[in-house]
Amino acid sequence: MTNSQGQWDTSYEWKAVTLLTLAFGLVGLDRWIIAPLFPSMMQDLGLDYQALGNLIGALGLAWGVFAIVAGGLSDRLGRRKILVPAIIGFSLLSGMSGFAQGLTSLIFIRALMGITEGSFCPTSFAATADASLPKRRGFNLGVQQSAFPLLGLALGPIIATQLLQVVNWRWVFVLVAIPGLILGLLMWRTIREPATVGANAKAERAPLGDLLKHPNVKLGMIALMCAMSGIFVLSAMVPNYLVDYLKLTTVQMGFVTSAIGFGGFLGQVVLPGASDLLGRKLVAVGGFVLGAAFLYAFMHVGPNPALLFALLFVCCFFCFGLLGLITGPIAAEAAPRGLISSTAGVIIGTGEIFGGGIAPAIAGNVAQTYGIQHVLTMALIGLCAGVVVSLFLRETAPRKLEAALAEA
Repeated sequence: MTNSQGQWDTSYEWKAVTLLTLAFGLVGLDRWIIAPLFPSMMQDLGLDYQALGNLIGALGLAWGVFAIVAGGLSDRLGRRKILVPAIIGFSLLSGMSGFAQGLTSLIFIRALMGITEGSFCPTSFAATADASLPKRRGFNLGVQQSAFPLLGLALGPIIATQLLQVVNWRWVFVLVAIPGLILGLLMWRTIREPATVGANAKAERAPLGDLLKHPNVKLGMIALMCAMSGIFVLSAMVPNYLVDYLKLTTVQMGFVTSAIGFGGFLGQVVLPGASDLLGRKLVAVGGFVLGAAFLYAFMHVGPNPALLFALLFVCCFFCFGLLGLITGPIAAEAAPRGLISSTAGVIIGTGEIFGGGIAPAIAGNVAQTYGIQHVLTMALIGLCAGVVVSLFLRETAPRKLEAALAEA
């Protein structure tokens, strides 16, 4: 995004990316704090594995639908009109989760959270892409998305299990809701609108019918289903797998589960950034292969917290890196002119509906019927399928395209 002198406004770029990164971290924290809290919630509310799968699935389904809807709206109405109400909404709803009295009220609250977080997600990615110099787009989108696993799945289990030593699970939900209200105000004052946004800028946008013309849009939708059906099943079920099947203590569970977030954080910084240099396709294929390999190793380890942490860390490094790569630079570079948020919304929405919504609900049924250890096989199948899909991606990284033109 250029300043009044026509130069790239690096100062605004870093302000915007910083705020959007912190905000997306809160999306992760508010979404996933329920997983390490769930063993305590099960006792108080009389819930089971199927209930956990349904809670994760309800949020994911609503997220997917509204990612598609809000992605298109933000291209027409503006980024701030979606971002600010969304972050305030999901923060308040996260706090309300602490007042739920049973499964019905929890599902209702979590579904509403999915609406607000699904609206925030593609809009925030588009706002980061708008603010980023094209050659830094992959890195910036990776940094933004890395905050999701860092706060939600790395620090979240540690925060939750430590706070449970002094307050009950209801107050944990309330406490984590506060920062989002502050960030909402800061974003309203800082985020700018690109030239292609707004009712008077219709001529700057490509026709909506062009949305699916680039093959990477359709391939990205399928690849994201594969990645999400892997990582979101793991994120939802691993805490109970560790406690109920491997018989780890609550503190050990918090330590091992944090590997999902720490590995995911590093992966979402490294993989999209590496794809700026190595190419989107090569990094996608390699990420699926290595993610599947380390998940397979994790499935065959007993109650050894250190080794479990290491294997889960590396597995999630690749899995979450793939999420950042597919929904970030691959989506942005496949988007028609002025439709970045719409394109990201379609890709994220379809991936969420299946991987974040349907797959965890199926995993809950599998865990309840056959044993929780079998949900890991579901995640492995999703990652293996992603290897095949990513082989067909078209290369779009600017450096790789420039090198190809130079050689031609």
